[in-house]
Amino acid sequence: MQVIRPIMRDPMFLGLPCQEATLADLQVGQDLLDTLAAHAHECVGMGANMIGVRKRVIVFDDEGTRRLMFNPELVKGYGPYDTEEGCLSLTGKRPTKRFKRIEVSYQDEAFKPCKETFTGWTAQIIQHEIDHCNGIVI
Repeated sequence: MQVIRPIMRDPMFLGLPCQEATLADLQVGQDLLDTLAAHAHECVGMGANMIGVRKRVIVFDDEGTRRLMFNPELVKGYGPYDTEEGCLSLTGKRPTKRFKRIEVSYQDEAFKPCKETFTGWTAQIIQHEIDHCNGIVI
């Protein structure tokens, strides 16, 4: 059964850092994937706090494939640049700094530790969602 959750728009809540995700949060990951699919026409990534859950869980579009990460951490960034981003939870766009290439450590759906490198648009999306986990509102 698909669960599409309402989008959190409270900047105070979004500004709070998220707690580490556990196996008990597997459903949060699925709800995020379902909610992202429902908003695919206007959104390319989401953090769990965007659906009202303060856990380190993100989903994102990776060149047409929706992916899920638990407890993502930015390990390294290369090639900083300035850009502007919008967010489904907030109106308007804001300036921010991103990296062209990033290394991310995370846990997959089985909570197996993973490390992966991303570039370009996908890297930018992941950085935005990791900011959500850290309570950074863009």
